Amino acid sequence: MIAIIDYGAGNIFSVKNALDHLGVESKLTDKKEDLIAADEIILPGVGAFPWAMNMLKNSGLVDTIKEQAKVKPFLGICLGMQLLFDKSYEFEECDGLGLIKGHVDLMTDPGLVIPHMGWNKLEYNKQVPIFKGLGSDEYVYFVHSYKAFCENEDNLYAYSEYGSKVPAVVGDNGFVYGCQFHPEKSGETGLKILKNFAELV
Repeated sequence: MIAIIDYGAGNIFSVKNALDHLGVESKLTDKKEDLIAADEIILPGVGAFPWAMNMLKNSGLVDTIKEQAKVKPFLGICLGMQLLFDKSYEFEECDGLGLIKGHVDLMTDPGLVIPHMGWNKLEYNKQVPIFKGLGSDEYVYFVHSYKAFCENEDNLYAYSEYGSKVPAVVGDNGFVYGCQFHPEKSGETGLKILKNFAELV
């Protein structure tokens, strides 16, 4: 069973619907015991980083998230991916979950339309299990104004070009994954990624 964290800042129903479509058992939850009992965990997210971190702290789930991400597959989606990093500079400096070394900041490449919204090609930087069955010409759907900056190149699994490299898939320690794009809105490519994640255990 996949636990989808419901902390008031997520695109939870579209993620749940995608998993239902795949026939994957999942549960929307804000309870620590559900995260501990789950086989895998998904952290969705839309909105601003400081507000989302405040919502997570108020949920009382931060310590449980950090503990569980060390022992079972964990996937952050969109803002949920950004929350995996050490900190963000969206509006103000704000600490994140610290599961991946690096930070999040505004996309500032000259001439870019912000927010970055639309379909972009996945460029693989490292082969990992959630890319199983994907081809060399896969496109995914982005909606964001801030991007991640990985401290270590090993944490960058795939990127897309939008002015410069935009981290699209990141990860660490074999359990933690993050997608800047929305896999649940990325057609068959996104569904394959979610299916691969669900099959990690």
